[in-house]
Amino acid sequence: MKRQLLLNLQLWKTKHERLPLVLKGARQVGKTYILKEFGEQNFRRSHYLNFEEDETVKKVFLTDLKVERILRELSFHLNSDINPEQDLLIFDEVQYCPRVLTSLKYFAENLPQLAVAAAGSLLGVMLSKDAFPVGKVEFLNLFPMDFHEFLNGVDEKKAGQFLSEYKPGEEIPEIIHLRLWELFKHYLVCGGLPKVIDTYRREKNDLFAATEKVRDRQTDLINSYCADIAKHSGIENAMHITRVWENIPLQLARESDGSSGKFTFQGVLPGKKGYVQLAGPIDWLTAAGLIHRVSIANSAKLPIKAFTKDNFFKLYLFDVGILAALSRMPAKVILNYDFGSYKGYVAENFVIQELHSAGVDECFSWKENTAEIELLFSFDEHLIPIEIKSGHVTQAKSLKVFAEKYQPPLKVVLSGKNFYFDRTKKTCFVPLYLAGRLKQLIEYIL
Repeated sequence: MKRQLLLNLQLWKTKHERLPLVLKGARQVGKTYILKEFGEQNFRRSHYLNFEEDETVKKVFLTDLKVERILRELSFHLNSDINPEQDLLIFDEVQYCPRVLTSLKYFAENLPQLAVAAAGSLLGVMLSKDAFPVGKVEFLNLFPMDFHEFLNGVDEKKAGQFLSEYKPGEEIPEIIHLRLWELFKHYLVCGGLPKVIDTYRREKNDLFAATEKVRDRQTDLINSYCADIAKHSGIENAMHITRVWENIPLQLARESDGSSGKFTFQGVLPGKKGYVQLAGPIDWLTAAGLIHRVSIANSAKLPIKAFTKDNFFKLYLFDVGILAALSRMPAKVILNYDFGSYKGYVAENFVIQELHSAGVDECFSWKENTAEIELLFSFDEHLIPIEIKSGHVTQAKSLKVFAEKYQPPLKVVLSGKNFYFDRTKKTCFVPLYLAGRLKQLIEYIL
């Protein structure tokens, strides 16, 4: 399946002073596939080593970290010559051998012409900071497939082509908007994990069968994530982490108006009531890439980070399909778009996921008194308020309160409506499925 990150990898390959690459991401987002695909398309040969599957190869890195010896022994192990000028060396599941990451420093210093890419899950959980050769590697993050990648992945070529060619600010023909909105609902069921999307693609002619098999696949993945938690965090800690993870959909669904509220700590774990007692599990899930944390600011001023608190935030899952599966939401209800106030937090989770895929590292929300805005977007010296509405009703009292107090140059409403810019009110209405293009849209309008 074609991924946008391939473009970033190709840019990395052509850099004059290229450093070894570390590709980070949660399990099952497609790290191994994309590195192998990248190697096949752009190098004479790629050499793949998996440190979870192959215990013997770890021994190569135990003696010392001299690059010439390592390369010689790896060539012998693979029974293949490694050409530093023309080949790609892939180290996968490097969390199982931290010295591999440490060795990247010496590859950078002593053999910079060799393209080396490392990948792993749980890197932020299992490895100490000492394992990362700071200043000697580059990092890229791979997230679940976004909506655009989903369209291409399920052979919706016309829809995918339209989004590829769509220029910010252009009117979207109503017939195309309706088709994209329908496919957007399918994405809410599937999410962006490649194996789930492939399941949907193979069965999509029978929508009922497709969604049933999608849910089965998602259930398997949820079980594998829980097994990972148990494997890498200890029995007692694993129970706490799993409870926090499973509690997030419950908390998102709690608000009667459909919006997501501040994550509350009481009642998540027996006998634990405060942030300090839950900070460990939350940090573990964040480092593992399984959740996104959105800080809530109490003032819309720059730098916005200064107006947040460590214990005041929202939590979302890394994948909207996994969110739906954990929430036990029937696919039919989502496809009919008839799941009441639940639509609100599902739409928010989708937007957060799209923004992270688009390269937004950190998201912020805003709340003062009873007024609340789901997202603030930093643009030059301005903070742009972004209201997220799940359907076609776009009245937003909080947006009015925000505008009167802070006078932003632009307001944005993400919803089910077609694209429209109200110049008089300085308000841009953007379809939810274009959430990943927010930066370009705001740049164009301003």
